[in-house]
Amino acid sequence: MAIKSIRRILIANRGEIAVRIIRSAKELDIETVAVYSDADRAAPHVQLADYAVNIGPASSSQSYLNITNILTACHQTKADAIHPGYGFLSENAEFAQKVKEAGIIFIGPSPSAISTMGSKLAAKEAVSAFDVPLVPGTSEPIEDLSKAEAVAQEIGYPVLIKASAGGGGKGMRIVHNADELEEQMERAVSEAISAFGDGSVFIEKFITAPKHIEIQILGDQHGNYVYLFERECSIQRRYQKVIEEAPSLIVTPEMREAMGNAAIEVARSCQYEGAGTVEFVVGSDLQFYFLEMNTRLQVEHPVTELITGLDLVKEQIRVAEGHPFSFTQQDLAIQGHALEVRVYAEDPTNNFLPDTGTLRTYQRPQGPGVRVDDGIEQGMDISVYYDPMIAKLVTYGKDRSEAIARMLRAMAEYQISGVATTLPFCRFVLQHEEFISGKFTTKFVEDHFHAEDLAEEASQAAKTVATALAAHIFEQQAKNYQPLLASHHTTEGQWKKRRFS
Repeated sequence: MAIKSIRRILIANRGEIAVRIIRSAKELDIETVAVYSDADRAAPHVQLADYAVNIGPASSSQSYLNITNILTACHQTKADAIHPGYGFLSENAEFAQKVKEAGIIFIGPSPSAISTMGSKLAAKEAVSAFDVPLVPGTSEPIEDLSKAEAVAQEIGYPVLIKASAGGGGKGMRIVHNADELEEQMERAVSEAISAFGDGSVFIEKFITAPKHIEIQILGDQHGNYVYLFERECSIQRRYQKVIEEAPSLIVTPEMREAMGNAAIEVARSCQYEGAGTVEFVVGSDLQFYFLEMNTRLQVEHPVTELITGLDLVKEQIRVAEGHPFSFTQQDLAIQGHALEVRVYAEDPTNNFLPDTGTLRTYQRPQGPGVRVDDGIEQGMDISVYYDPMIAKLVTYGKDRSEAIARMLRAMAEYQISGVATTLPFCRFVLQHEEFISGKFTTKFVEDHFHAEDLAEEASQAAKTVATALAAHIFEQQAKNYQPLLASHHTTEGQWKKRRFS
């Protein structure tokens, strides 16, 4: 197989993941093209890239989800590859197909793999011929109530109704008994149609006290597969992750090998190429079942990078160029422990509702074992148009205790004002006995968290922010400091030259 060297990559994304990709590409001596909406004109990823192209208004439907505009930008800048990041078009099979048809390298799996794994029903069908444990339930869409009742009776309550094309917790309903089934099924179908345009649902056994464990895999174009061990992702709100770590306390070496081999079988079932993640639900008996496959780079990939020493973005690029792996499964080993806290602009005291505003204070933590992946700067706005994640705060230690200690220290150093964040909640979790013991499940928020738990911490945080703001104002006055956004006017003429009109 001929190697196709990539010389210029367009990143079809924004924020921290765009910055992350740009940095790895630079280390490979590959040029980068940033795309940006009107709202992101001054964003860090725009300034870090070698070239930048405006692709439309702030609304993602008119910019980051606009396939035509992204392909036009790619042709305009003569980029020979596109990296989709995660979110937006990263798991859009139509986009991957159009990139391929345009003669551009798509840094990700094939359109068929994306399509297969993008449907939970199609995914279950694909892996059914392989040695992959599946949650008891339907293998085809449920269309009528009587069939749903029969299935639920057979596998036993509680059951979970899930949208086939779902994600992010949409179109999901837990049914505890037969009396609830009709109403919950109607709601799940309605929500699935509204969110995805597809009302297909299936029913499976609901695993009580579950853990959410995922396996990072890589596949090259030569039929080679490896697994990069597990990530513990059970701390969630609204079915979405907030804290991740690697490795998991509950996973034994034998279980790790079994889950890793099952994940490779999932990848093999769709001839997967690149970086992907196979998600499993794990019951209290430590039996694991295939949940779904994410055909992209995961938000939480840094914890895997830290315990393996691999750069997953670089590996994605090498696979896309046609290189075989430079290592085997036997070469890989877990070194140390890593934690990731997602710093969202959300108010944990108000049901984690998103918050918007200007980052009046934004100071990153530093020091040994601390990594911050972000794409924002002090003075910038948290927009209503995009995901409210501000940054990913990641720590690494020789063991779990050291990683936790460094995370608590880093969170104490993190100075953010202007919007509410999930940092107080994450600090609460990391000090909770359930988390420390490793016994926590996906029901942690439901079972252990109450908004009033953060009242005292919020009061202390307010004092800290007030002190930081006072110091910041004093510094501005002393140095005749000009706000960050104003500075763009003085430099715009220099960096705007890189832009393609």
